[in-house]
Amino acid sequence: MLRSALLVSTVSVVSALAATTTTGYQLTQSQINDIVAKFSAKESEFAKARGNYTYRQTVKVETLDESGTPDGKWQVTSDIIFTPDGKRTEKVVNAPVSTLERILLTPQDMQDLRDVQPFVLTSDQVGEYFINYLGHEQVDEVPCYVFSVKPKKLDTGKRYFEGQIWVDDKYLQIVKTDGRGIGHLSKSEEKNNKFPRFQTYRAQIDGKYWFPVYTFADDTLNFEQESVRVKMVMQYKDYKQFGTDVNIRYGDETDNSKTDGNGSKGDELAPLTTRPPAGKPKK
Repeated sequence: MLRSALLVSTVSVVSALAATTTTGYQLTQSQINDIVAKFSAKESEFAKARGNYTYRQTVKVETLDESGTPDGKWQVTSDIIFTPDGKRTEKVVNAPVSTLERILLTPQDMQDLRDVQPFVLTSDQVGEYFINYLGHEQVDEVPCYVFSVKPKKLDTGKRYFEGQIWVDDKYLQIVKTDGRGIGHLSKSEEKNNKFPRFQTYRAQIDGKYWFPVYTFADDTLNFEQESVRVKMVMQYKDYKQFGTDVNIRYGDETDNSKTDGNGSKGDELAPLTTRPPAGKPKK
């Protein structure tokens, strides 16, 4: 990801959630395999469903100096829409001139923004990863199975997720991810291409599936020539299917003209220090 502009950089997460592992919540390997098979099947359904939605995506990346003051920013707002002939495309609606000087965004960073940070683990992808059961935790009010996820191999040109996922133990869908994007890099690339650790949270949008709504990262990227602290926030909002408005609701928020649940209005990006709750699943 972010590459040192002396040569660029990436981001790590400060968790706002203190999840407590439940001891004694043991599962047999057969039960674990069954859970993985079922939630990956749900993820396959979700990936197909999300492909039928339009939404607005806003990404903000900042570098901070030693005092914690921002000294550079890159921000882009895009609409994921369909063309008149039915093809899905991305339309940039706001892209102020970047003021980043100490890092550069690489093609791997852009690939992570599209595919890794809103990570989906489908049945077709399960075979590409080592998946280990870690225990049982609460994510806000949602009881979850916790798994570590690590790619078995790194194919050239492909990006992968490495970290942990939290799976709702009733509906068997991912509600949170915590990790970073990784991929095959040469030794010289590894020195100056760093990728942030992030957390992505999902919320129920259509009463059935959990959609990514918020990604947050705060990490220091250690390049060969300097270390750069980076903050990133990514929001997904205004999910719509076939012309029907489907509002993302955080708490009691119902009117997008007032606030979006993070205390911001319209296309204004929420503060880099906040995140929405996962919330309760609808029954």
